[in-house]
Amino acid sequence: MESKRDGTFNAQVFLNSAGVAKTIVEYRPADAIFTQGDPCESFLYIQKGRVKISTASRTGREVIVAVLGVGDFFGEGGLAGQPVRMGSATAITRSTILFVDQNEMARLLHQEHALSDWFIARMLVRNIRIEGDLVDQFFSSSEKRLARKLLLLARYGDEHDTPTRPIPTISQEALATMIGTTRSRVNFFMKKFQRLGFIDYTDGLKVKKSLLSVVLHD
Repeated sequence: MESKRDGTFNAQVFLNSAGVAKTIVEYRPADAIFTQGDPCESFLYIQKGRVKISTASRTGREVIVAVLGVGDFFGEGGLAGQPVRMGSATAITRSTILFVDQNEMARLLHQEHALSDWFIARMLVRNIRIEGDLVDQFFSSSEKRLARKLLLLARYGDEHDTPTRPIPTISQEALATMIGTTRSRVNFFMKKFQRLGFIDYTDGLKVKKSLLSVVLHD
């Protein structure tokens, strides 16, 4: 299934088509989509909203691994033989999630080359981002890590960049766990970014593209 606009594969149109066996579920903010330890039975695709992927230690300490949005998929571990979920998925905003059985998804990836190409491309992009996060963690200051994370949450780099983009409601504690620092440091840098005009709290948190200067500054 190709996009009429530019000829590229449109995963949402394909997965919504009558030939794909799926289930579509609506979630409210803070609803659990799946929990760490649940069996890997489905491949999930975000049609609407934002989803937090997290993992918890035996002592209960939670680490946020990723925040995903429209067009992202998750829960694909079962395709590689993973028996249970290694983390939890929670809706951040009102979300619409499309579930495809793992066996059905494996069949589709085998039969539909355009879908397979799209899946591989998105996995490569995700791996590049994970590598960037690791490099960031070792070599960048907490200020740069926070700026990069805010830009990623605002999805800068997508096809339609705009000067100012909103991000879903997320606590400073959550941001601190995502970049490996303390809430007080996050609070300090958020106030600094606001003072410099890089973020705006009018009608929710909005991130301006000018925040990129913090990431690029040596």
